[in-house]
Amino acid sequence: MTAIPKLILAIATIVTTLLPQHAAIAQRPTLVDRVVAIVNDDVVTQVELERRVAQILGQLRRQNTALPPPGVLERQVLEQLIIERIQLQMAEERGIRVTDAQLDRLVDRFAADNRLSVEQLHDRVAAEGMSFEAFRQQLRGEYLRSRLREREVDSKVNVSEADVDAWLATGQGRAQGAETPVEYEVGQILLRVPENAPEDEVARQRDRAAELVARLRKGEDIGDLAAEFAGPLPEGQSVSLGWRDASRLPQLFVDAVRGLEEGAVADPVRSPNGFHVLKLLGRRDAGSAAPVSVVQTHVRHILVQPNELLPEAEALRRLADIRERVLNGGASFEDMARQYSSDGSAGRGGDIGWVYPGDTVPEFERAMNALEPGQISDVVRTPFGLHLVQVLGRRNDQASPERLRQAARQAVREQRAEEAYEIWVEQLRDSAYVVIRED
Repeated sequence: MTAIPKLILAIATIVTTLLPQHAAIAQRPTLVDRVVAIVNDDVVTQVELERRVAQILGQLRRQNTALPPPGVLERQVLEQLIIERIQLQMAEERGIRVTDAQLDRLVDRFAADNRLSVEQLHDRVAAEGMSFEAFRQQLRGEYLRSRLREREVDSKVNVSEADVDAWLATGQGRAQGAETPVEYEVGQILLRVPENAPEDEVARQRDRAAELVARLRKGEDIGDLAAEFAGPLPEGQSVSLGWRDASRLPQLFVDAVRGLEEGAVADPVRSPNGFHVLKLLGRRDAGSAAPVSVVQTHVRHILVQPNELLPEAEALRRLADIRERVLNGGASFEDMARQYSSDGSAGRGGDIGWVYPGDTVPEFERAMNALEPGQISDVVRTPFGLHLVQVLGRRNDQASPERLRQAARQAVREQRAEEAYEIWVEQLRDSAYVVIRED
């Protein structure tokens, strides 16, 4: 645990109200906000907590998800805010920034991704009871934490050829005379336990895991219980881990579900991250899955490489100006690539052609995968320089052995990155100075 920080601030804001009933009482303070958690040199306030809780409750109601009992959601959301605050502090320490101009582009892209104009987005945010400035700051935080994860976790994940061989081995089992490979769909609820948690906290979470198992075995919905016990999942995520063969599941999970019937619930499983409650949602012969295919993306880009004659700030400004001109119809992406791009694709208008998963560096691939055909990314930073990326189309293609290995490598990388991220978050939390104001 870090030393107690020098600055512990944000005593709750006080406003005063005059009490005319008694001339001797000139003023009485009225509490309008208070500190609910101290996080290193920063704080989380009651207003922040209530705003986020209200936002999540709105999402749960729109999804027709059962609401957690009073007090449970607040504790879960407070822990989420603490983790976010720690990550933002680290992002600042690492020099990760987002300018107001970049934030404007993030807002534009968010609106476009949700098929809204910026004006419609303003109305949608207001309808949810949030100021647009608060929305912008939340978007800023998500961007900073995403860049931090890329730098501190994803970029450090390595996958060897032996790892790829192991992943592919299950799918080749029948050709080698082994038993038919099996794929599992597992639903998971994770009750986190910090690495150095006191025994009473471990016992509390163990009891909660046992309660979860009992309620699942009585037939309660795993999605509703996940929201109640572990908090709402981020948009687009599910309690289901998807269809995976044994090589793509933690061995603890495989051992727990291998002998279960479909719909059955395993006893709680303990890992360094906490207690996992697992339900076997489905089991199938791997051979019954659809033929292996991969998604190809037709992509083009504009690459600008900062140097002594072109400082990074100027390169960023140039790309932002190019993007604005293309979006406004003042220039074509192809012409801008021919004029400004620094790599061999410039003569083709930046066209890289049809690429498979794994053909490009992770930073480029993540940005590319987030785009719909026709969309243009914000500035993307890779080891090669600064890019604007545009997706022209996508198609499915039967995988050759080489491409199958690339897809396997990507699948292993994603799985390991997710596992590494969970461990990293736990370590961040354990190393921070955190005081929760129980009153």
